Amino acid sequence: MDFLPLFHNLEGRHVLIVGGGAVALRKASLLVTVGAKLNVIAEHIKPELIELLANHKGSYAEQAYQSIALNKYVLVIVATNNPQLNKQIADQARQSNVAVNVVDNLQLSSVIFPAIIDRSPIMIAVSTGGGSPVLARLLRTKLESLLPNNYAKLAMLAKKFRDKVKSHFSYPEQRRIFWEKILQGPVAEQALAGQLQQAEQQLQNLLDNYQDTSPQGEVYLIGAGPGDPDLLTFKALRLMQQADVILYDRLITPAILKLCRRDAEHIYVGKKRNQYALPQEEINNLLVSLAKEGKRVARLKGGDPFIFGRGSEEIASLAELQIPFQVVPGITAASGCAAYAGIPLTHRDYAQSVRFVTGHLQDNNIDLPWQELVTPGQTIVFYMGLVGLPIICQKLIEFGRDASTPIALIAQGTTVSQVVYTGILASFASQIANVEIHAPTLLIVGEVVQLRAQLAWFNKN
Repeated sequence: MDFLPLFHNLEGRHVLIVGGGAVALRKASLLVTVGAKLNVIAEHIKPELIELLANHKGSYAEQAYQSIALNKYVLVIVATNNPQLNKQIADQARQSNVAVNVVDNLQLSSVIFPAIIDRSPIMIAVSTGGGSPVLARLLRTKLESLLPNNYAKLAMLAKKFRDKVKSHFSYPEQRRIFWEKILQGPVAEQALAGQLQQAEQQLQNLLDNYQDTSPQGEVYLIGAGPGDPDLLTFKALRLMQQADVILYDRLITPAILKLCRRDAEHIYVGKKRNQYALPQEEINNLLVSLAKEGKRVARLKGGDPFIFGRGSEEIASLAELQIPFQVVPGITAASGCAAYAGIPLTHRDYAQSVRFVTGHLQDNNIDLPWQELVTPGQTIVFYMGLVGLPIICQKLIEFGRDASTPIALIAQGTTVSQVVYTGILASFASQIANVEIHAPTLLIVGEVVQLRAQLAWFNKN
């Protein structure tokens, strides 16, 4: 981040505006809404700005700016057409440790104005770091359409009951869960419909009849997809925002982790080949112990948790102990990576079926039903097949697959680092032997791979 977003209380605080034109008027009109005490200095001041200052007990001096002590101001806004004067004032403000905004000059500004969605007491600020104010305004317009004005009433209702709820519950987690149910349930619907009296009464009834018991834990087994955060489901996002603790694998990208609740605890439990942050049994036990503590635990797994993800092993321990859990399917790597690479897994003319297998190497061998994998008209997708690639190619040819069958290797699929290599079974292992390839990878074998060339417009690489 280039700028840290903060909400500044300017009630009764002194703000200086240097400039008296349309831009100064626009800034002043915003500042008086939050109770700032304005002082304007400019050689020429628009009559509308003078009237605004008079109506809000501001002051002005219609004169050229002369260096003055800036210590009494918490914010200085510079809105003149004189670049030298703008720099002079900005330098003086910085030397006085006073926040300064020079309109349309990011380099001279220590603070910038965002585009604002005002649903007081809800405030949403949108900024592009000064890079594109027009884009910020367009984003604000989109957000405005998603937030009815009555969200302000819902926020005021929550504020009114905040202390009551806080005193009613012994555990912070319990308060959070209570508010999540309120703000996503019938009480919220009533407030948004403008039925505030009914909403308040229902909220009071729910609070009066709510039993203060130890919070109950729950586990969310979430398929986080193959890497691109845009492929997460709505349900996955919702539960990631509710979770108190996040257990995540090696394949979970930083962009996905950023979508989790900011104050949640993060625990890495990833695995590499022959390397384990935690053995599987310890992961199972950790899920159980955290849930018993009353925590809501999001277990993030790459792709889909039930496709080579050992998800069933993890929830088996929970089911045995009757610990509540939810399973959220994810887009598996085969589907996501193939689509982003422009390779259809099935095609009327080339493949009428698709098979997912693991190419995991064990004791320098891959034990698979090779005879079934060479059946014509099917696509074979190998998970975890990079190390065993030479054996995979050799076995497929040995059991009858044509040596000229197309094959693709997709590395870091669906992410900005995605790379796709294509070739044929006979020579592919030697073709990429000296290429530096970064996991995760996926192998696709079948005639459908040749369609990638026809779908070049779609390809990411």
